[in-house]
Amino acid sequence: MDSYESLLEFYKGRGYRTRIGFGEHPALIVIDFSYGFTASRGGFPGGEFDAEIAQTNRLLNAMRGHFPVFFTTIAYDDPAREGGWWCAKVPWLEQFRRPTESIEIDSRLGRHDDDVLLVKPYPSSFHGTPLDEMLRTAGVDTLVIAGCTTSVCVRATALDAMQHGYRAIVAGDAVGDLHPQLHELHLCDLDARYADVVSTNDVLQHLGRRDSPEPGRESVIASRDAYCRC
Repeated sequence: MDSYESLLEFYKGRGYRTRIGFGEHPALIVIDFSYGFTASRGGFPGGEFDAEIAQTNRLLNAMRGHFPVFFTTIAYDDPAREGGWWCAKVPWLEQFRRPTESIEIDSRLGRHDDDVLLVKPYPSSFHGTPLDEMLRTAGVDTLVIAGCTTSVCVRATALDAMQHGYRAIVAGDAVGDLHPQLHELHLCDLDARYADVVSTNDVLQHLGRRDSPEPGRESVIASRDAYCRC
């Protein structure tokens, strides 16, 4: 068994199965589906996120007009100063210097004027932005997460959501990474310790049946297992 498979077996062997479920007042955040990640811009090869963008659009269509919707993008005037050691560790973040198409949200998502756009300097959508204040003002208790990348900004946002007291719900088929093993491994870790990983269908089912009991535990676990083998 290679080291990757052994890590997946570690999660499985620990028996992580606790679910936090949805609260009463969700919001959706779409992380960094900008051209810098979804297309090849600035010499950096973006990811193939067609399927994830399609699922994210399903979430957007269901939540707009009913629940708060947030987008994030990475953008800098001076990457070295604003992005600190992250930009030193990841020099290609230079491509997110204003003005450039890399910082613009992919048009396939059809961002509306009333969708909140947050500009963030670091991986977490909470760090250096007013996200927490805006969520608390709106009475949000559950953050549904879509976007990229699973191993960096999705992970950081889910972890910070939990640490700020929100239920973090990661839509496993609406988030993606630049490498499939990174995606799968980090989904497993998120689901094990910080968030619930569910499908877009499960999110939509919950939103459509808000007066009904929570989905059964086994149903949610089966949904999670479709997106990570842990």
